[in-house]
Amino acid sequence: MNEISYTNDQTILKQIGSFVRQTRIRQHITQNELAEKAAISRSTLSLLERGESISLDNLIKILRILDALYALEHFQTTDTSSPLQLAKQEKAQRKRARNQKTTGFEEDLGW
Repeated sequence: MNEISYTNDQTILKQIGSFVRQTRIRQHITQNELAEKAAISRSTLSLLERGESISLDNLIKILRILDALYALEHFQTTDTSSPLQLAKQEKAQRKRARNQKTTGFEEDLGW
């Protein structure tokens, strides 16, 4: 896929649609087949391929069926906590379960 132009949203939508269309065609899948497998309407898929806006949920479904979720790898984040923050978090985590303290009044004294 060509380098994305960040100047306008419509251009980005068209590039995403083009990516989906080319990937679908390379895999010899029709719009109807892909739409059915992704549980969306064919018109929604057509909108995407033409560069129109669709929901993010539907885009993820389509990419999953095309085995193209790799396109979202740049969205992954890494934990940037400092070693001191990590140590504090580890210390705050419970290490074991304890019995609740009893007051002594709950015992049957036999009276």
